[in-house]
Amino acid sequence: MSRLYLLRHAKAKWAEPGSRDYDRALELSGKADADNIAASMLLAGYMPDRVLCSGAKRARETWEAAARHLPVTDVRYMDELYSSDATGYLDIIRSAGGDGSVLVVGHNPMMEDLAMALSCGGEKDALATVAGGFPTCGLAVIRFSTPLSSIAPEDGYLEEFVAPRDL
Repeated sequence: MSRLYLLRHAKAKWAEPGSRDYDRALELSGKADADNIAASMLLAGYMPDRVLCSGAKRARETWEAAARHLPVTDVRYMDELYSSDATGYLDIIRSAGGDGSVLVVGHNPMMEDLAMALSCGGEKDALATVAGGFPTCGLAVIRFSTPLSSIAPEDGYLEEFVAPRDL
């Protein structure tokens, strides 16, 4: 069994005039949310083998806050996770996934689209939450019976969805 953890970046500040969207930093509340989500992951036994993180500042800062609870040494920052669509995310996960579990720290709408595309079934509440939108610092936990390197749409089971408001 393999797991894919999809973590949308935490709440970010609005872009300053003249600055790039890519360089937006987290709000203080966003850093606290990322810390809390990661602590809940640890308590639930959700430990990724590797992290694929968007290179955007708000995603990097989300991972930095989460990393205090999740001692993962294989962390890859990828600009492709900032600019790709859900299909691109799936290709990246297949290429880097291997046999273990992966945490992707990325952006919407790709996270929501990917979670829905991969989940042919799941826990009723988790499916309903994702169908209603993927909030900042929301975490989708999708399990597969195959290695992540060979996953395809509708192969997964959405076993849980956690948002900061749930903690």
